[in-house]
Amino acid sequence: MENDEKRVTTTNINWYPGHMAKAKREIAEVLPLVDIVLELRDARIPSSSKNPMIDDILKNKPRLILLNKATLADPKETKAWINALTGDDIYALDIDSISGYNMKQIQPFIKKILAPKLEAYAKKGLVNKSLRALVVGIPNVGKSTFINSMAKKKVAKTGDKPGVTKAQSWLKISDSLQFLDTPGILWPKFESQDVGIKLSICGSIKDEIVDLHMVCLYALRIIEKKYPSLLEKRYGISIDEFSGDTDGMEIATLIAQKRGCLLKGNQYDYERVFTLVMNDIRSNRIGAMTFESANEK
Repeated sequence: MENDEKRVTTTNINWYPGHMAKAKREIAEVLPLVDIVLELRDARIPSSSKNPMIDDILKNKPRLILLNKATLADPKETKAWINALTGDDIYALDIDSISGYNMKQIQPFIKKILAPKLEAYAKKGLVNKSLRALVVGIPNVGKSTFINSMAKKKVAKTGDKPGVTKAQSWLKISDSLQFLDTPGILWPKFESQDVGIKLSICGSIKDEIVDLHMVCLYALRIIEKKYPSLLEKRYGISIDEFSGDTDGMEIATLIAQKRGCLLKGNQYDYERVFTLVMNDIRSNRIGAMTFESANEK
């Protein structure tokens, strides 16, 4: 346990395999070839799922931030994030690649953003010129599923493990739009412990390298603060029973009591509780939640 805690509390977790370093260079090289960048983030953690290098890499290129997995996130928080993220040459839209939520809005949105460029093309007689978009996102943010959904066929490898996409190629989405698929990019160091934990909560980091006990307790603290009614409904616990501890263990104990998570000798089986809660969060069985607020970014 001591080693696990040391692993999760350090900010030096290395998440920069060779193909990711190569992807960073390739993005800089192909940027002049594209009209717009589509940046996928996880709607539950819009700040933590942003690559901190992306602003420097993309500079002033028009960008559409797609808050993916929006059906898993708190709608009110998502709306606040869209307002906060929208700025000069940067736009935002909430989507869900799996359910199809707002997916049909993407191409019209791109054309709206690039209307001046399309008008310039038309003046040159390039009426049917295809727009090119660069798709970027950290591992396991749903990038491959998003591309497959847009193309309406399986053209990109998908999986539940971070980092499955390692190749780069042009993909025809429609007669007027092409995507340049790129490997997801993560950073060499997490900027803070909180970022790493939030990524782990949402399954963007392999469970093998983090202490899930700490991650689960962190998640429980957020849920108790922001969504207490969801905890009560899912686990049958009453927040009135909660004395207000700050480490999350009391909530875990209440869940263990209600769910009968016991070891021999009537000791609480916290391992079972943590596994249960993390599975519930990632499967959306607790409810739609967002783990960071726009006013905290």
